Parts: sequence; C-alpha cells; structure tokens
Amino acid sequence: MTTHSFALHIPDAALEPEPLDPAQIVSGRPEVTGKVVWESADGRQLRGVWQITPGVVTGTEADELFVVVSGSATIEVEGGPTLTVGPGDMAVLRAGDRTTWTVHETLRKAYAISL
Repeated sequence: MTTHSFALHIPDAALEPEPLDPAQIVSGRPEVTGKVVWESADGRQLRGVWQITPGVVTGTEADELFVVVSGSATIEVEGGPTLTVGPGDMAVLRAGDRTTWTVHETLRKAYAISL
C-alpha cells in the first residue's frame, strides 16, 4: 500500500486470495482475490482492485463506487434494481444493500469504498 500519488495498471495488478465465507456461495466454486492499494489514515476510505471467478454469491455491501475492467456479472439488489455490468461500466452500491452476484465471466473491478 502506498501513501503517495500513484498509477496502477489494473489488468496486471497482482492480487491476493480473499476466501469467501462458504455461507455466501449459492452455486459454483467462485474464488475471490483482491488488493487494497490505498487506505485513509482513519481506515474509513479504501481504494483497491477486486476479482471474482464465475459463480453465484451473496453479500451485504458498503458504500462503494466501482468500475469494471474485465468480465461480467448481474447484481441483484434486494428490494432494488438488477444491475448488469461489464467492461467500462461504473456502478454504485449503498451501505447495507443485500446483493446476489451472478458472475458470468471472471470479473475484475477497481473500487472506492467508504466505511
């Protein structure tokens, strides 16, 4: 993690395993990797890269803005919209959103999270 201004080529960023809670997996054998590349001094702002392989998972979201770099998914927001995202798409999730992600092809995104 860096404390200075930086640039990162997202498609080539080295990521580390972030094991899913088995209770989140609905179907398939999705695997998650990621890397926080910047964190605010108070730990409430995170910037990073995240990737998930095909499958279906559930989660509860933080306030997040992300841009998909590669891959595709359908994100069902409980009581809200269904988002279809692919390369070049920006999406915003709100804190507390309960989601179901159906990942069609390995998805890699750059994100900014506010806790």
